[in-house]
Amino acid sequence: MSKLHFTQSQIKEILTDVASGPNGTQELLRMSLEAIMRAERTEHNIENEDMSNGYRFRKTYGKGHILELRVPRSRSGQFYPLILGLLKEEEEECRKLAMSLYGAGLTTEQVGDIYGKVYGREYSTSQISRMFNHAREDVKQWLERPLDAYYALIMIDATYISTRRVDHVSKEAYYTILGVKADRTREVLAIVNIPTESAAGWQEVFLSLSKRGVKEIGLCVSDSLTSIENAIWSQYPDTEVQLCTIHVCRSVQKYVKPIHKREVADDLKKVFVTGDRYDTPEEGFKRWVEFCVKWGKYYNSIKNMATNPRSRYYFTYLGYDYRVQNMIYSTNWIERLNRDYKRTTRMRGALPSPDATLLLLGYVAMNKKAYDYKIPQLAHETVKFKWLESR
Repeated sequence: MSKLHFTQSQIKEILTDVASGPNGTQELLRMSLEAIMRAERTEHNIENEDMSNGYRFRKTYGKGHILELRVPRSRSGQFYPLILGLLKEEEEECRKLAMSLYGAGLTTEQVGDIYGKVYGREYSTSQISRMFNHAREDVKQWLERPLDAYYALIMIDATYISTRRVDHVSKEAYYTILGVKADRTREVLAIVNIPTESAAGWQEVFLSLSKRGVKEIGLCVSDSLTSIENAIWSQYPDTEVQLCTIHVCRSVQKYVKPIHKREVADDLKKVFVTGDRYDTPEEGFKRWVEFCVKWGKYYNSIKNMATNPRSRYYFTYLGYDYRVQNMIYSTNWIERLNRDYKRTTRMRGALPSPDATLLLLGYVAMNKKAYDYKIPQLAHETVKFKWLESR
């Protein structure tokens, strides 16, 4: 077909007619994109001695509507229009924005409302959810990534989130495992959901860490999870265990009447001392027994704590340099991340499944920039921790 020659005024008139028709703006956009791709294929054919080979169809968004484009093909199959790369980048940015809004605490309905206002069309919750597919894969790969061989210490703490399983909603524990690397920066190693706490469940978690490359852990700081020491020793027999002192203090206060809470809190401060270079685990445990005897006269639950052999693990921190003790005697480093989790999940009520919850928590954790900073104070402990500069 020979080329038709139009004046500028005729071209404007044709474009005006097209724009005035049904979905005129979208039609103009489609025509323009297809014209650009055909022109690009012509240049490709000339430069590469290639030949045209029909079209394929591709859907994309334009001005809030779905556009179905005829994408030119070449016989060699090597032609890929530049404009498709730009459209793909724009779609990827849309997906990233959707996940960022979702990760910041908005629900899928709220994200859909915002997209409707910005892009001029309604997005259903299922459409928004499909935008998260790339994020799901990113989070999955991040949670399964290879890990360092050595971590000076790890911390384990839980946050409880309402989660739906089949037709029942209940608060379930999601545990974050935070590690301190040999360069004294921190990273989240894993986020796990263990509906029923058990030693076998935790053995599986530590086996997973081992498969991902972790060979040695100096210290494990956690709440008094069921047989956590046996679970970690099944993979890392030389790891020391510190049970979180903040958690045990909270636990003690649950047994105490309001009239005694202030005095008990003051006594606990004297038990769990930090920063004394001459203090020892034996002295700390001795203070604990004296505390339990004193308050055990009034509360049997506290009395029984004195004879629990696991209580000695509350004072492992006293065997470390006195200048790092206040950083390793609790799981407080995870508390701020737990608050971020809560802020993100607060507006949602119950999350639809454990997988959806792990997606959301994983996205929050993998974007936690505060953990990238080194903790210089930890360098004081050079006997029990192995730092890069001392190797």
